[in-house]
Amino acid sequence: MNKQEVTALFAHLEQGDGEKFFEQVADDVDWTVEGTHPLAGHYNSKQDFLAGTFTKLGRVLPEGTQLTVKNVLMDGDWAIVELRSMARAQNGMRFDNRYCWVCRFAGNRIVEVRAYLDSWLVGEFFRQNPID
Repeated sequence: MNKQEVTALFAHLEQGDGEKFFEQVADDVDWTVEGTHPLAGHYNSKQDFLAGTFTKLGRVLPEGTQLTVKNVLMDGDWAIVELRSMARAQNGMRFDNRYCWVCRFAGNRIVEVRAYLDSWLVGEFFRQNPID
């Protein structure tokens, strides 16, 4: 993948079309969400990652995550993608989070991700918007 192709792939997230984005994520993706918050963990499949993150967020973000791509950097099979969310929770709390996803590609598929984000904000977000 080149920078233009990665930017086009992540544009699906910006447009709210996560399904189209995740078509290019390997079923057995190795995805680590760094931090100490309810979404953090090591996920060994796309299904586990979605259940542990986007599904949980979707339960309290009526308009979705509303991600915007801020920057894409490429080095060989690796892309570093900076994103920002400006979503609003059901209780009105602004989920103003910034992300850095370090993604490894094999061909046109994402096979590995290390995602960094604001742990405190995610923890506070789920304290104010419990899902259980």
